[in-house]
Amino acid sequence: MKLFKKIAAIFLVIIVLFLLGGYFYFQKKFSPPENYLKVSGIVENLPIKWISSDENSHSALLLPVKLNGINQTFYMQFDSGSAVTVFYKKSLESIAEKFRNQIKINATNNPISIALTIGNMKVVSTNFEVLNYSKKINFDDPKATNIIGTIGTDLLEKRIAILDFKNNQCSFIEKIKEDDFSNFEFKKRKILMPSNIENEKLKLLYDSGTSGYELITTKEIWQQYRIKNSAVRIEKGNSWGNTLSVYSACTKKKIQFDKVILNLSEVTYIEGTSDLQKFLMKRSGMQGMIGNKLFLHHKLILDCKNEKFKLE
Repeated sequence: MKLFKKIAAIFLVIIVLFLLGGYFYFQKKFSPPENYLKVSGIVENLPIKWISSDENSHSALLLPVKLNGINQTFYMQFDSGSAVTVFYKKSLESIAEKFRNQIKINATNNPISIALTIGNMKVVSTNFEVLNYSKKINFDDPKATNIIGTIGTDLLEKRIAILDFKNNQCSFIEKIKEDDFSNFEFKKRKILMPSNIENEKLKLLYDSGTSGYELITTKEIWQQYRIKNSAVRIEKGNSWGNTLSVYSACTKKKIQFDKVILNLSEVTYIEGTSDLQKFLMKRSGMQGMIGNKLFLHHKLILDCKNEKFKLE
């Protein structure tokens, strides 16, 4: 009997150590790295640019940027689903070929040191990650939209963001008078906004990388919210090179953020995400994602440092 108790105790210790090890592994693996951005100045009323696809007029939100020493406008996607600001290797390589004294990039220099400006705001880091992604810059076409990277929520730790979708402009400022602001969660640089649909409280990830969609949720909730027998639009999505199947259908719901009630006209679910992504979504407690399309006629103010937001 004593031997059995000893064996049971040993197994219990092993299980506890395994669970603790798994917890700390996931905490470390999916926690964002240190914020290395050095930000100076502010930018107000900066025009934003939309990328359109065949069936989606707001598939990505772009911000105009300039690199130190190069008098040419490039673009970076604003992606509040990304915890870090990153650059695209193929784009940088073609810039380095043309402007050899301004950017130096090779197979080993990841991270990379870059200084960029967004309007009058300067963003500098010696630790920008470089992804093997995107395509070369088209210098021959002055109207080309050359995308060189992604701006993540590490910038939002440094500045308050005002996303004025009504007027297609944005601002990144240091201070604002926060009257009638509401609380949200900013965990691991993820923006989790409280909302309400049909008296059900939901925690939704604001992911501007899923720009052209109003609400992305599970297939089960999608079936529940969609108008029965309504047409389904099927698209192919791209998540850092991984192909996804995206299903959207019409709905007639109301979604509420504090005192503001918006019309929800479309609901979406995605196939092709990994089991790990689904697990992490459940672990975070969120019930879905919202993109920019939901806020197109509104202004969204995000103070991530103090976890306050306002929707106008």
